[in-house]
Amino acid sequence: MSTESGPKTAREAEEHVTPGGEYGSAGAQLSTAPAEELGEVVPGSFGGVRRPGLRGALGWTLRECLGWVRWMWRQLTSMRIALILLFLLSMAAIPGSLVPQTSVDELKAQAWKDVHPNATPIYERLGLFHVYSSPWFSAIYILLFVSLAGCILPRSWQFVGQLRSRPPAAPRNLTRLPAYTTWRTAAGEDEVLDAARKLLRGRRFRTHRAGTAVASEKGFLREAGNLMFHLALFGLLISFAVGALWKGEGGKLIVEGDGFSNNLTQYDDFKPGTFYTADDLDPFGFTLDSFDATYARTGPQKGTPRTFRANIHYWKGADGKPVKSSIEVNQPLDIEGETVYLIGHGYAPVVTVKDARGTVVYQGPTPFLPSDGSLTSHGVVKVTDNYRNKAGGEDQLAFSGIFAPTMVIDNQGPHSVFPALDRPALVLTAYHGDLGMNGGVPQNVYQLDDKKMTQYKSANGQPLRQVLAVGESLQLPDGGGSITFDGVKTWASFQVSHQVGNGWALGSAVAAILGLAGSLFIQRRRVWIRATPGDDGVTVVELAGLGRSESARIADEIGDLAYKLLPDAPQLPDPGGPDADPSEEPLLPDEGARA
Repeated sequence: MSTESGPKTAREAEEHVTPGGEYGSAGAQLSTAPAEELGEVVPGSFGGVRRPGLRGALGWTLRECLGWVRWMWRQLTSMRIALILLFLLSMAAIPGSLVPQTSVDELKAQAWKDVHPNATPIYERLGLFHVYSSPWFSAIYILLFVSLAGCILPRSWQFVGQLRSRPPAAPRNLTRLPAYTTWRTAAGEDEVLDAARKLLRGRRFRTHRAGTAVASEKGFLREAGNLMFHLALFGLLISFAVGALWKGEGGKLIVEGDGFSNNLTQYDDFKPGTFYTADDLDPFGFTLDSFDATYARTGPQKGTPRTFRANIHYWKGADGKPVKSSIEVNQPLDIEGETVYLIGHGYAPVVTVKDARGTVVYQGPTPFLPSDGSLTSHGVVKVTDNYRNKAGGEDQLAFSGIFAPTMVIDNQGPHSVFPALDRPALVLTAYHGDLGMNGGVPQNVYQLDDKKMTQYKSANGQPLRQVLAVGESLQLPDGGGSITFDGVKTWASFQVSHQVGNGWALGSAVAAILGLAGSLFIQRRRVWIRATPGDDGVTVVELAGLGRSESARIADEIGDLAYKLLPDAPQLPDPGGPDADPSEEPLLPDEGARA
């Protein structure tokens, strides 16, 4: 057994394997990554490489224009630019999570604009209120899309060519490869090569015998994993684009006992995608039968929800049979391709309003919106029609209030100390006048615009305000009527979402992980075994390998292959070495293999 000096790593070996070099194509195409084409080195130029020259727009030749286009295309499809675009895309998404987006919550975005009037024009000009549909975000997205496509297509074609081609012939000088071993044997050349080919095939190497050597190759799954990873990124981009263009999303607050039908007029708010309209809504509906909510009553988790479930009946189509079901926070309901999520829950005090003549002008539950974890809620009861004051004239009423499921009144004012209905109470303040709802300007039903309203006063001249328990009433001054707190119902808010591409996105994410694992842990390598007659008539066996990466595993594999080949090609002692005595134990190839 003998070894010779040579490159210590696969990278050093690949530096010797250049077009027209000593080894020809032995180390070529171990990867489908496009090779860098270096131009003429020019002192003072960008990166020391000559780029297409600038001669002015009128002086350009067609060849120079094509040269510039080709250079820009190669830059766009390079790994460096792809990584830069991925970084820019992640940075561009940050404003979308920090600045309220009009496509997500228009009211919240408008509230931000009202608080920051000076910054709003700048943000609007930069498109920060609609980041994901802004021109600059779309430009980064499309460039990354094109970069991946320009990278995947040629590499896929090249990889198919590699799969169809034979392993490259053995280099002339195997000692220059990173892993190498040799020994002498009495077995014949054909016997050694046949045994070597059988051994390599048993280890799932693709083999080819050419002359006095067997060439083999293994580890194509590394490049397949690399391409799978890039294709998965491409699939993720397509999934996100399709999901954004064909999505539809709407919200609805439903009081127990009420129902919902999937049409545009039933939604509190609806945000369609570019290619998704009201005509695409699938026919279905559901009724909120009841809502189950229980809370921890002791310990550090006091007030934390334990049960949070909406009990419903849903139906498909116009004449579908109702089906009993439930929706929980992490268990949405899928109906006809639409997903119904449970978003929130609260209380709706049930009130009855009578005018000065005793006629009921308003009756029913009014949802109040919670403002803290104990469900202290605020809301407005608006009476717009049929109300008559003491003089018989038409008027409008509004009752602004606070509802607390477990009411206490302390130095913080009226508020709830527990989210369950242990001690429900309603605090109301009364107004009359013009609610401004007839002017055509939409209003928030949960807020009161009191610009044209007059607050009722009590006998002492203070604003009229009263705490009501269930069954109690507030009497308006001068016989103007009354409002009675009849009871409490629960409400739940739902989000109905139409999302396409979620399955594609999940499949692409899984494929990306598998592809990345394959590209990281599978080693692409080539092994050559040569058997040639020596000067003394015995056969000289040479075994060498070259890996895609600088891993030491290629040396271990070469040593193991040599050990497995020994029974068919027994080692002879070196006639000029200290082991010339045949009785001595021969040196195993893996002990002398070089890495």
